[in-house]
Amino acid sequence: MAPPAKFTTGSTMRHVAVMTATGAVGLMSLFLVDVANLFYISLLGQAELAAAIGYAGTVQFFMISVSIGLSIAATATVSRAVGAGDGSGARRLAASSMLVLVTTVGLVAGAVWLGRRALLVLLGAEGETLEIASGFLAIVLPSVPILGIAMVTAGLLRSVGDARRAMFVTLSAGVVGATLDPLFIFVFGLGVDGAAIVSVLARVTMAGIGLWGAVRVHDLIGRIDLIAARGDARQLLAIAGPAVATQISTPLGNAYLTRLVSEYGDAAVAGWAVTGRFTALAFAGIFTLSGALGPILGQNLGAGLYPRIRRAYRDALLFAALYVLTAWALLWLGTDFIATAFGLHGAGAEVLRAYTHIGAGGFLFTGALFVSNAAFNNLGRPSWSTGFNWSRDVLAIPVLGFAIGGAFGASSVVAIQALASLLVGTLAALAALRYVDRLSAPPVGRKGFFTPQPAFTSGRAAVATQLGAEDVSSPLAEDEKSR
Repeated sequence: MAPPAKFTTGSTMRHVAVMTATGAVGLMSLFLVDVANLFYISLLGQAELAAAIGYAGTVQFFMISVSIGLSIAATATVSRAVGAGDGSGARRLAASSMLVLVTTVGLVAGAVWLGRRALLVLLGAEGETLEIASGFLAIVLPSVPILGIAMVTAGLLRSVGDARRAMFVTLSAGVVGATLDPLFIFVFGLGVDGAAIVSVLARVTMAGIGLWGAVRVHDLIGRIDLIAARGDARQLLAIAGPAVATQISTPLGNAYLTRLVSEYGDAAVAGWAVTGRFTALAFAGIFTLSGALGPILGQNLGAGLYPRIRRAYRDALLFAALYVLTAWALLWLGTDFIATAFGLHGAGAEVLRAYTHIGAGGFLFTGALFVSNAAFNNLGRPSWSTGFNWSRDVLAIPVLGFAIGGAFGASSVVAIQALASLLVGTLAALAALRYVDRLSAPPVGRKGFFTPQPAFTSGRAAVATQLGAEDVSSPLAEDEKSR
């Protein structure tokens, strides 16, 4: 029996808000621990420590992005099977997703572990800062596959609408971090190494809770079948390939900006690290929104409910705009408090102020990009999200970096990032609006520019399959006309 496709009925705005809010609570707790981590490290009174966390975070960002891309594929494929009523296919795809993710992320994490010092040097780390950052990564990188399992299980829980348990997955990491960080950093005197150990313990906890909910509560993950997994891998990688490519563009762009800000010293890198942590904390809802929207679109796609797809996308854009404006205002008001709490001065304080006053506003366009990417990834155009992300991070940011250079000192990195988001986020939103509108209203005289593809009886729901024309005689179509 297939799990219920709860997103195919009811208010799409309510689904967007509830899924995002519950996901954001857990994610914010996780990011809050990162902020607390950096705060505790700053209390040790060495700028090199905070800078090391910044460099290590840039490398970790790359690994986490790979995991996110693979979890997107799991959520998209499983949610489509759920929407099409294919319960056995959904469970098999979930098991195959776990195998593909752990294998892929494990190999990548191993390669990064071996080359971590070279990567840190490329980012501009040197001396004691380099040694500290390398030691931190040596501890946390082996746990990246475990984090990937946590991400996939949370995505699977969202794919069947269990937002509460998905929230508990990330919320658990916040509890572990808040409890153990002061103990390991100060009481045990482990400093940065203590923070790294707590990160590993938090990831193990997340994975354990995620597996419990996905396996024991919902029976979402079947037995791993190597023969089936080999066939499913093609379907999963059809989404995962572009999704991973999409995700890793952001850490590449961030690495470029980290290299630029490193020219202004460890104080500037420390300020950049603080803005990175507060970006994650303040805009956790935007990060969650893109993941929360995927199952909503996926279920309605599997059920052939195209007007609801259009409505959900527009609701997500509106939700993102309101969220960003609120977060921006809070960051602006908290600028001086943040700078004082983290001991930022000189170039570090300059970077923070530029971010809270200008850079945070750029998330209006980053949010539009994230929502559009969710639509592209789940509606058969994953390569589009790849194109837009790479246009921002690998094209627009370096070009703007060359054009702007150091015109605004250390805070130039903030201006470069915000302008790149404005340009590409606007174009992505326009493209997604046109694409989603075409899905909902095919040209007159054509049965549809796509062909409907329900999940096969074997459970192989189509990945980048063509969408069917709206059935104008359906109750949903009549409801849409009445609006």
